[in-house]
Order: sequence, then C-alpha cells, then structure tokens
Amino acid sequence: MDDVEYMDIALEQAKIAYALNEVPVGAIVVKDGIVISKAYNRRENDKNVTRHAEIIAIEEACRKLDSWRLDGCCIYTTFEPCMMCMGAIMESRISRLVYGVKKVGNYFPGNNFEVVNGIKKDECLELLQVFFENRR
Repeated sequence: MDDVEYMDIALEQAKIAYALNEVPVGAIVVKDGIVISKAYNRRENDKNVTRHAEIIAIEEACRKLDSWRLDGCCIYTTFEPCMMCMGAIMESRISRLVYGVKKVGNYFPGNNFEVVNGIKKDECLELLQVFFENRR
C-alpha cells in the first residue's frame, strides 16, 4: 500500500467521527506495511479532552506492540496534529508522520522524524468543512 491508500483508511475513521458528531479526524498507525491501530476523535462522546484520534491510535499501537516505543511506525492522520498529539508522536518515537490538511503554523520545527503532508488533502478538508458548516 502507499500513502494514499493508508490515508483512505484514516479518512474512513474520520467519517465515523463525523457520523458521531465529533470533529472528523481519523488516524492509523502502520508498522512494516500492516495497519496496527485505527482511531477517530472521541472527545465529545468520551467527554475527555485527550481523546484525539492520534492519541487513541498511539495507545492502541502501544498495547498491540507491548511497548511505548513505536520506532519504525508511521502515523497517518487526516488533520495536522495539535501540540498535544505532536508531543505524543514525538515521545512515542514514531518515525514518520503523514497528514492530510495542514493548519496554520508549525508547532515543532526541527523534529526528528519525517513529515509528509497534503495526502488526500481535498477529501480531508471537505469532510472538516461540511462538519463545521452543519454545526453553524
């Protein structure tokens, strides 16, 4: 699989979040070509500010790999991670980050992992826009 195909899986997760009236962000963690975790935002439903898709995906990946070190893993997320999620990505030693929509600004210039953005950008952005338009 390639970045586009993995981002399609993350987008499926974002659509689940959308259906649950959550901000539509999805994330997956991949290691050696295998999707080891999938997640979507659950902040509203869980009533917990830390239940972002990236955090949940990292937690599940750690459980499955029985380690907090996610060296060699790639995380795909439909929206550029917030500071909390970027911190978790960095602390977990994820090797690669791929996301769809870029926010304004860069939280951590000079990070120690590869960052790729813009994968499936239009689809990721459209889902976010429709969600927020419907909330207004």
